[in-house]
This record gives sequence, structure tokens and C-alpha cells, in this order.
Amino acid sequence: MASSDIHVKELDKRASGQSFEVILSDKPSAGKSSREEFPLSPPKKKDLSLEEIQKKLEAAEERRKLHEAEVLKQLAEKREHEKEVLQKAIEENNNFSKMAEEKLTSKMEANKENREAQLQAKLERLREKDKKLEEDRKST
Repeated sequence: MASSDIHVKELDKRASGQSFEVILSDKPSAGKSSREEFPLSPPKKKDLSLEEIQKKLEAAEERRKLHEAEVLKQLAEKREHEKEVLQKAIEENNNFSKMAEEKLTSKMEANKENREAQLQAKLERLREKDKKLEEDRKST
């Protein structure tokens, strides 16, 4: 790039520093015009034949069907996973209920046995007291 292509314009000069604006010229480079580098309109497309349009439509329909099948597959997998999770939750709930019931039953049986043992012990003490009282009556 030649020095004639650059223009420097001083914008601000302060004690803290200076600022400049560097302007590059708009000359075309290597024989290309600016319109060739940056076209204003998109390049023209060739006219499509009916057969080509039909092929594109069929390809689009096939892509749509494949996408729909994939979405349905994902939904089916999601539903299956939800069923498995629900089944597992029900099973765990049932197991918890069984364990709680067994624990409660064993506690109730232990309480019943303990109560019966305490009752038998009280009855035995009462019998011993009765025996002692009978012996005291006979001796007096």
C-alpha cells in the first residue's frame, strides 16, 4: 500500500496523549471493482426445473418424516422411562409399607409378651403373698 493511500487526521491533542483518525483511500485493489467485492444483490440462481423442484420437495418430506419419527421415538423412550420410574417408586413404597408393618407387628408382639410376663410376675407375687398370709393365719 502506497503512502498516498493513507490520510492521517489529528483529532485531539492533550497532555495525556493524542488521538488520530487514519483514513484509507477507496481505490480498487488488484483490478477488482468494489461492486465485484461487495455485490449489492445476491447472485442470480438458475431456474429450477419441475423435476428438480419435485426432488427437493421429496427430500424435504423425507427429512420431515425422519424428524417426526425421531421425535416419536424420543417421546416413547421418555414414556417408558416414566413408567419405569413410577413402577420403581410403587415397588419401593410397597417394600417400605411391608417393612413398617413387619416392624410394627414385631413391636406389638414384643409388647404383648412383655405385658404378659409382667402380669405373670404380679400374679406370682400375689400368690406368694397369699401363701405367706395363709401361713401366718395358720401359725396364729
